[in-house]
Amino acid sequence: MTLRPIEPVQHTAAKVAGFLYLLTLVISLFAELYLRDPLLVRGDAAQTARNIVASERQFRISIVSGLTAVAGDIILLVALYVALKPIGRNLALLAAFWLLTKSALFAIMALNDFVALSLLSGADYLRPFDTSQLQALARMFVTVRHAAGLIGGVFWGLGSTVFAYLWWKSRYIPRGLAGWGIFSSLALAIGILAIMVFPGLASLVGPAYFVPIMIFEIALGVWLLVKGIQSPGIE
Repeated sequence: MTLRPIEPVQHTAAKVAGFLYLLTLVISLFAELYLRDPLLVRGDAAQTARNIVASERQFRISIVSGLTAVAGDIILLVALYVALKPIGRNLALLAAFWLLTKSALFAIMALNDFVALSLLSGADYLRPFDTSQLQALARMFVTVRHAAGLIGGVFWGLGSTVFAYLWWKSRYIPRGLAGWGIFSSLALAIGILAIMVFPGLASLVGPAYFVPIMIFEIALGVWLLVKGIQSPGIE
């Protein structure tokens, strides 16, 4: 079998992908854990609404940060496609479209947040509703945002599985890392689908279905940024 040489554009794309794996993760965690989650109170729509109104700027920054991460994710999927297209163009295209669907759903999540802000804005057209109704509706849209994230997570897992398989096939990165990517990506997609059918599983498994792919993407990001991709057979 004749080995196809790695093109310079593939090396560049791999470096870009490594950088964006890490950057988008940092932005996403900052937006969710530091800006957004402290404002949400489980089971208390009224307090959640008061927190959002009192810290509206913080809530808006979390939305913008999330959209920034989505933009980075789209560049990331293009970089992955460029790096792995020579290994399997059709599979790389399929993975890219699945990840693009994930990015679109994550972008729509921002729309739900803006609807929640509109419901809490005190605008004149909202006067027919009382405060508790508006607070409940706002909390509903925040919750629907989570559902959109789960749906996006299924496509994230599917796209990541295919890209991880192409990494495995290419031998551009250690096969152990690529194999972990296949496992962790499938675990994400299957875990979310199982929770959709059996919601009670969410409290039992916690973040178990999510942690493996986070480990994979951090490890892959560091590897691509530091080591880049190597020709098959080179350790």
